[in-house]
Amino acid sequence: MEINFIDETNQVPPAQQKEVDSLLQFAADFLNLPEETEMSVTFMNNDAIQEINRVYRQKDVPTDVISFAFEETGEEEMAIVFPDDFPDAVDFPKILGDIMISIDKAKEQANEYGHRYERELGFLAVHGFLHLNGYDHLTPDEEAEMFGLQKEILDAYGLQR
Repeated sequence: MEINFIDETNQVPPAQQKEVDSLLQFAADFLNLPEETEMSVTFMNNDAIQEINRVYRQKDVPTDVISFAFEETGEEEMAIVFPDDFPDAVDFPKILGDIMISIDKAKEQANEYGHRYERELGFLAVHGFLHLNGYDHLTPDEEAEMFGLQKEILDAYGLQR
């Protein structure tokens, strides 16, 4: 899987980005995603994520992670569907979308929950990743499924609380 990392904060060193990349590659294998899958991860501060949260979710507060799934369609958008006879020779990558993580919130929540910052950063990356793959937590059943899978991935990777 190809992941494009953008660090707007200049606070996430390359080694830490590499660790998040490794975790997300593990999660992609866990979900059996095609190797040609692409996505991006942007690290930002509370002010930047608050602006995105306000504009796109009408919530004027900073949040920890926001995901924008490429394959979701919004109101008045049409899904792109190729006909059954579309040439197989054209191999388009699966583009998952974008994850935005507030480094400020990750640090705050790591302190609040009493675990390492690296664990919180990994948790938020996997949480956003699962959203990009169609998981949600709007109902109790969805929450149980998503959070269970999230814990399973983090535990299997070795990133426990």
